[in-house]
Amino acid sequence: MIAFVLSRLGHGLLVLFVVSVLAFLLGNVVGDPVASILGLESAESDRAALRERLRLDDPLVLRYVYYLGDLLGGRFGNSYGAQRPIADLLAERIPATVELALTALLLSLTLGVLLGVLAAAYPQNLLVRVVMTSSVIGVSVPTFITGILLIVCFSLLLGWLPSFGRGDVVQLGFWSTGLLTASGLKSLIMPAVSLALGQVALVARLTRAEMMGVLRTDYIRFARARGLPERSVHFSHALRNTLIPIITVSGIQLGYLVAFAVVIEQVFQWPGMGLLFLQALAQTDVPLISAFLIVTGLFFVSINLVVDLLYAAADPRLRIKSVAERAG
Repeated sequence: MIAFVLSRLGHGLLVLFVVSVLAFLLGNVVGDPVASILGLESAESDRAALRERLRLDDPLVLRYVYYLGDLLGGRFGNSYGAQRPIADLLAERIPATVELALTALLLSLTLGVLLGVLAAAYPQNLLVRVVMTSSVIGVSVPTFITGILLIVCFSLLLGWLPSFGRGDVVQLGFWSTGLLTASGLKSLIMPAVSLALGQVALVARLTRAEMMGVLRTDYIRFARARGLPERSVHFSHALRNTLIPIITVSGIQLGYLVAFAVVIEQVFQWPGMGLLFLQALAQTDVPLISAFLIVTGLFFVSINLVVDLLYAAADPRLRIKSVAERAG
């Protein structure tokens, strides 16, 4: 198990190294940081002093070493646009994005697994077939169209839900949450539903495919022969053996939801990392863009590592295979 964990850690560090190189190169090929900070009308002496302070005249490799040292120390530098430390900006925005992504993941898993189990257990049921077909429509429609339709329906016509913002938040130490206030929960509903609908069909179809294979196995026939209720057979026996691929896909989904919530955050003006990233793009705020890439890469690597560990804990064959490959 230790060899398996070290192997996965090595893969994760390699990915982060590549992301850090790309983020560093991005900061060196997009625009002039001196002009971005001081402006084009600044004095030449001020520009030279800033170039020296930022070490822009040093060799590229040496500058990457400085950059890597700052990253390891948690120093992302200052934002050109906000004129504030980027670490502070990210700390303010990460809770909003994480809460949105986790809520969307919970919704997609709940609806997707339930639909998948029902579709496998009752494949000829007309209502189930209609719902499964409708889920494909949910995937086909872009998330921002879904978000706009929800705003028109529930905000403009019915007036039930707020169309933008995060509502009231409560500060719990370093973490700000909207899950403990009524306005925060109401503000979360439409962005989370918009983000989750695109994932429901994927989870439902994966669950149905796995369940249909499990329902043909001998131990399911034996469970039915013992007279167990169908609900117990489906949810207690069959579903348990379909969870491994669902866990794997869910981990990847969470990474995508965090990284690609950009559009939904823009539509609902949700104050998360995605909205911050779009603002940085509009201002050509290269240090903030690079920091977003690093943090997103760290999210992906951390989530995949946790998923790999859960997968290995659930399926010992994976650990044995990994060790055998290293030995061979």
